Amino acid sequence: MSYRQEEEIKKYHSLNAYVVMFVFIVMASAGGISIVIFNILDAFGLVKHIRVVPMLLPLVMLCSCIIIGSIISVFLADYFLKPLKELKSGLKKVTEGDFTIRLDHISGNSEIARIQQDFNLMAKELQSTELFRNDFINNFSHEFKTPMVSVYGFAKQLKKGGLTKEQEQEYIDIILSESQRLINMSTNILLLGKLENQEVISDKVNFSLDEEIRQSILMLCEEWSAKDIEIIPELEEIEYYGNPDVLKHVWLNIIGNAIKYTGENGRIEVTLKNIQKDEEIELKISDNGIGMDSATTERIFEKFYQGDSSRSNSGNGLGLAMVKRITELCGGRIKVRSEKGKGTDFYVYLPYINEKTEEKKKKPIVAVDTAALK
Repeated sequence: MSYRQEEEIKKYHSLNAYVVMFVFIVMASAGGISIVIFNILDAFGLVKHIRVVPMLLPLVMLCSCIIIGSIISVFLADYFLKPLKELKSGLKKVTEGDFTIRLDHISGNSEIARIQQDFNLMAKELQSTELFRNDFINNFSHEFKTPMVSVYGFAKQLKKGGLTKEQEQEYIDIILSESQRLINMSTNILLLGKLENQEVISDKVNFSLDEEIRQSILMLCEEWSAKDIEIIPELEEIEYYGNPDVLKHVWLNIIGNAIKYTGENGRIEVTLKNIQKDEEIELKISDNGIGMDSATTERIFEKFYQGDSSRSNSGNGLGLAMVKRITELCGGRIKVRSEKGKGTDFYVYLPYINEKTEEKKKKPIVAVDTAALK
């Protein structure tokens, strides 16, 4: 039996005990009060006629117990069932979309207290999800609308005519640039949505991690060459077992950001090394660009967050959110250190995995029949 099943059984028994206790208190109280009232009436000689008929006394006692038990139930139910009534009311408000509702805290470790704690936690998570969803929609609408307005406006100007060749070429370049931005945004959103809904990275192969990073640097050659940026790769030879196509998004995004926010004749260092005795891989990407303040570094991995105006000149704020998710799926982590005007350092840590260690991990444990060995 699993731990979760055991917990469900405990909850079931706990609620049963709660109901049994309530019924027992009502019955015991009704019976005790009926006996006390009957003895008082008997002391005044008010029940002598009832004793004449043998079956009348149990019938009178039964009726009195029912009446008294019902009265007690009305008063006790308000006390015992108050938490359940509050829970019912809270659930109704949640179904109506009100995620701000919270139930009053009950002290102790009873099952009702746990249920209320779980409800409050659920409502808090739903409220956070709703706020995030609204924020996501607002940000996406804004980010999507901006390039669409640019494309529409410059296309309208081209249709009107009366422009010089230079103006036409400039407007066409803007339309192409904004269209590419829309394509990148759509691609990133689809990929990020796919990554957030999966827990395992598939299609793993054994590949040269240092060569993949080197190829990523070469893919961005046009961008860093245009700004005369010096890129210094110090890449240790590492064989890694993973999905190179998925991890390529990590390298391209981080190195691409370093190039984007590093000025003319800047310097970027890309260092890859195996640390902690073949247990972890560290990739460090350092630049001497514009840097970030502490408020930006704390939120840099959030969706659509682009930091201050100096860092929001391009992009859509999805790249680093995707990088963080891929790193987590690979069992790793990412951190950033930066100082305004002094550059930024990104650190990506991945658990060291190659094909041999992965196969060893997957190798089934063979059960040994000890009786056959005797």
